[in-house]
Amino acid sequence: MKFNLGEWRLKPGVTTYQCEQIRDVRRSADGTQLHLFAVPYRKEERSMDGPAQELTVSSPQPDIIRLQTVHFKGDRRKMPQFELDDRRCPLTVTEEGEKITVTSGDTSLVIGKRNPCSFTYYYRGRLLTSVGNRYGSAMLSYISTPEGPFMRGQLQVDVGEKLYGMGERFTPFVRNGQVVDMWNEDGGTSSELSYKNIPFYLSSRSYGVLVNDPGPVSFEVCSEAVTKVQFSVPGQRLDFMVIGAADRKGVLERYTALSGRPALPPAWTFGLWLTSSFTTSYDEQTVMSFVDGMAEREIPLSVFHFDCFWMRENEWCGFDWDHEMFPDVEGMLRRMHDKGLKVCVWINPYLAQHARAFDEAAERGYLLKKPNGDIWQWDLWQAGLAVVDFTNPEAVEWYKDKLRGLMAQGVDAFKTDFGERIPTDVAYYDGSDPERMHNYYTYLYNRAVYEVIAEVKGEREACLFARSATVGGQKFPVHWGGDCNSTYVSMAESLRGGLSLCLSGFGFWSHDIGGFEGTAPADLYKRWLAFGLLSSHSRLHGSQSYRVPWLFGEEAVEVCRVFSQLKNTLMPYLYAQAVQTSATGVPMMRAMLLEFDDLGCEDCDRQYMLGDALLVAPVMRADGVVDYYLPEGTWTHLLTGETENGGGWRRGQYDFFSLPLFVRENTILPVGSRADRPDYDYTDGLTLRLYQIADGAEVTRTVCNTAGEPVLTAVARRTRDKIDLTVRGSARDIRAEQVGTDCRMNVEYI
Repeated sequence: MKFNLGEWRLKPGVTTYQCEQIRDVRRSADGTQLHLFAVPYRKEERSMDGPAQELTVSSPQPDIIRLQTVHFKGDRRKMPQFELDDRRCPLTVTEEGEKITVTSGDTSLVIGKRNPCSFTYYYRGRLLTSVGNRYGSAMLSYISTPEGPFMRGQLQVDVGEKLYGMGERFTPFVRNGQVVDMWNEDGGTSSELSYKNIPFYLSSRSYGVLVNDPGPVSFEVCSEAVTKVQFSVPGQRLDFMVIGAADRKGVLERYTALSGRPALPPAWTFGLWLTSSFTTSYDEQTVMSFVDGMAEREIPLSVFHFDCFWMRENEWCGFDWDHEMFPDVEGMLRRMHDKGLKVCVWINPYLAQHARAFDEAAERGYLLKKPNGDIWQWDLWQAGLAVVDFTNPEAVEWYKDKLRGLMAQGVDAFKTDFGERIPTDVAYYDGSDPERMHNYYTYLYNRAVYEVIAEVKGEREACLFARSATVGGQKFPVHWGGDCNSTYVSMAESLRGGLSLCLSGFGFWSHDIGGFEGTAPADLYKRWLAFGLLSSHSRLHGSQSYRVPWLFGEEAVEVCRVFSQLKNTLMPYLYAQAVQTSATGVPMMRAMLLEFDDLGCEDCDRQYMLGDALLVAPVMRADGVVDYYLPEGTWTHLLTGETENGGGWRRGQYDFFSLPLFVRENTILPVGSRADRPDYDYTDGLTLRLYQIADGAEVTRTVCNTAGEPVLTAVARRTRDKIDLTVRGSARDIRAEQVGTDCRMNVEYI
């Protein structure tokens, strides 16, 4: 939100009060907090004027410094809070003259107390950022406006510094110059709106900032003030945290330690998902024709998803199957399981008035109400639609019980659609402020669904396919990118959104292969297949038309077969990367800047690293031409074995069975023996491919089983013309081969 008219004037009716000097400093008895009293004037004499701000400095975890400031602290509205792992770390505080240094881990905040006060952040002595000053005033502000009070912070942005993240955003990849408002909306992928708003950003200078407020945080990113990130919230309180680290991946590790690490999805979820699409009529015969058609064409399939019309029209989401179309639900799902498939069904947190469950929920008080006590309803999406109140524990249990019934029939997973169109003119069961609940609602919704799957199926089997999210939503994977168009530009905007989400703490991401709206031409569908099957999760889905590959021609069938089989053979590598993502918070699909401290990588938004070793650059042009950037080093094309030297941009033209897919030098790539499914014994018939092992290098690779447990470790050491490969763990029929090097190789199995 903008408060100024250019650099010199404020908007009409706006008055700002900065922190000018700190007049009182107190430490908490337990050493975990530093309390500051800041006034909006510089004069030294005693004064009775306000408005003053009370600041608290603390550290929820090492290397995370939290700064809270409040104007009036008498506001008693119930505010939802992100579920953060606050360990209340002791602070190291030193005071020297007018300067206070607060340290947590290797991150420090240096506070200048007077004329004006200042707040500057360092990591191991390296400057990160500072609270931005205008004419020497610390820009922690209380602001009075005609729309009500606001709190504002401004952090300095250095020359050449670039900012990323803030959720799944489809606008330009680098956030500099943008206005970003944290307000979940069902806006598709072609606008500035987002399904997943995360008030966290990552700097190219290896620090992060979380604004700890689930409400409508507004960011002006080098926009209103071109050298600053400005963030403002309505009300009387501002709470933000600066996260320091040695590198960008370290920032995400610390941020997800605070906000939650992604759970490890089951191995079967990494296979190909096929859906009924958002079509108006389908039955068991239709569904089985798709399933059998994939098998007949030797395209491995892991999951079949029933979209909206598994229920009768005007009854979404009432949890009842349309028995006219599916007269034998249990038998149908059993027959699917017999074919080795998992089953997913579409749900949302809304209830149509015509559904049987509506009256039940209404009578028990499980739906959001207007302030006068009436049930909140509208006719958008479903006639007479109401919204489940997930702040009511009984409503949560009732909702879970409906899902237990579906899982008893044979459902394995749920697509948790929607959760963005949450009204603010309502009263919640627990009294929560409805404006702050708008974004936070999706966390309660997805958490409830994830918990019941983990309860019934076990934690190792729990998986969602979710669209909306806020901070902490990464704990309930997987998320997909929403409603994209069937065009090349929408393919590119989808990838931008996914990379931004993965720079916001989310570890796993998917998208609708071929695009959701409209029907892709055959060439786009085939290009999107390669992209989708080289993403962490892969789903064929669309609107109004089916997405089975044979509807796009026989070559599309072959492309789908090649890339789905390729992904399955890469599962020994991919699943170990997923285990690492769950353990560290570093995403599977990584923007190039996460892996390489290379200026050429800072703007790359049309390619990514899939784990630490594979570079993927999807083809996004009808003529098959693609521009891609290779960092320094030797890169080997996975499919052809050809090598390229990095250090710049390249251009190539690719047919439908290839794309820029390169293996990083000094890599041990474990390749599995099965192409027909993603969940198998990864060590049985395993091949260890050694790529461009440099003289003097030591390279390690771990292989995990489908339970996520490490079962094999390979270490390669090269000395001149000899490679010693040591393999620890149990494996059958293991092989090792060199790619791009020609050394004597000694293999030792332990």
